[in-house]
Amino acid sequence: DIVTAHWKDYGRNVYTRHDYEEVDSDAASKLMKTLRDSLPARVGKDGISKADDFAYVDPVDNSSTSGQGIRLIFDNGSRIIYRLSGTGTAGATLRVYIEQYEPDESKHMLDPQVALKHMIGFARHAAGIEAHTGRTEPTVIT
Repeated sequence: DIVTAHWKDYGRNVYTRHDYEEVDSDAASKLMKTLRDSLPARVGKDGISKADDFAYVDPVDNSSTSGQGIRLIFDNGSRIIYRLSGTGTAGATLRVYIEQYEPDESKHMLDPQVALKHMIGFARHAAGIEAHTGRTEPTVIT
């Protein structure tokens, strides 16, 4: 009840994460390089207002860690983030974070996979996930 009341007042940020586990490491690295190389050309197309390979700056010691992931940020505030993780038991894990603000109260109760269907499709296509990895679906969806 508290969450739905909050959504009613402020809208909902709909979120999902798609993990592609045990992807061939070379294929995953090539996917990220291809995506990274395309960043300048993406800005101003498909509603993308910013595209970057972001760095994390530690607020305590001001140290910076680059190459944290590739962000596509859209005019409406939506975003897609691609990150590689080598913490799996084999190969690499490609994590794709997808988030979009939904102000329409009639859509607040939609399953995130339904509410974000267009963004999910765009995320797969923009990175060429199937072409690079052979994967048509993520291993894990959260």
